Amino acid sequence: MAFLTCRSSIIVAAIAAGLACWIVPAARAEDAPRADNPGQNAPAPADAAASDMIKIEYVPPKDPKYQTPYKLVQERGALEMMKKVFTPLRLPVPVTIRTIGCDGVSNAWYQRENDRPTLSICYEYLVEIWNVMPKDSAAAMVTAGDAVIGQLFFALAHEFGHAVFDIFDIPVFGREEDAADQFATYIMLQFGEDRAHRLITGAAFSYREFIKNHKQKPNASVPLLTFSSDHGLPEQRFYNLLCLAYGYDAKLFERVANEYLPKSRARNCRYEYVILRYAFKQLIVPHLNMDLAKTVMDTKWLDDTERRPQALRGECERRGPQQRADRNCRTF
Repeated sequence: MAFLTCRSSIIVAAIAAGLACWIVPAARAEDAPRADNPGQNAPAPADAAASDMIKIEYVPPKDPKYQTPYKLVQERGALEMMKKVFTPLRLPVPVTIRTIGCDGVSNAWYQRENDRPTLSICYEYLVEIWNVMPKDSAAAMVTAGDAVIGQLFFALAHEFGHAVFDIFDIPVFGREEDAADQFATYIMLQFGEDRAHRLITGAAFSYREFIKNHKQKPNASVPLLTFSSDHGLPEQRFYNLLCLAYGYDAKLFERVANEYLPKSRARNCRYEYVILRYAFKQLIVPHLNMDLAKTVMDTKWLDDTERRPQALRGECERRGPQQRADRNCRTF
């Protein structure tokens, strides 16, 4: 993987800053707890206890070229932002979310380590997300920032889905990878309206290479062994993501659906979303602190985006005027 020192030094800070601004409630979240719920705010001790069940680790990378991202992701508190999203889960055991160096491999995964549920995301994966973000937002139908945040959010929520299935012994029909995608998609949609739209289109951008010429080249040819994977094909995951979004709100996702979703699939998307919502309410909601979930949806977690991280400030200030005008320095 190409790793350009100047550019990559701001990658994780950009992602973390984006997360800090992203985890903001939507004006409408169709399936969020009702505003007339009598207990809108969970007691402080309960909040603290729930928060203590999710542990954060920033594992120092072995490769020195990842030292700057390692420092920046801590300073901006990227994982802490995701921790807040999942704090409403009534976890019976601690869960660890960590960033880690992966010897050049771009990946994210869930597994138990020493019997502790652990979500891992590689510094290499963060760099990869940044390196492929769209240069032409209009053509891609998504901004560069949304593409970065949407992909990261989807990946972490997907892995948290695996953790939830494991910890609560949730029965899953079919492939667990598909169920984890659905879990992540449902969570993103609950932010509602504009933020749901931006998260979904950002996550969908990760499949751009597989569907970019879908009109000019409507046929795909892949090796037979590709179908043996426990993961869905990228094209399938793309269409599944958009279909659930369209089923959630056909008006909100009308433009995306008109561009990509075949009518034969689109007509069933509302049904697909409704059965996902039913499964989530039956199997996941009993493990949620709904008062705390309401607080999560109603809380603005905005960071001071005018402040550049300490690890980056010196580098930006050492640049010339033209380089300092680069969006990566302006971001902070």
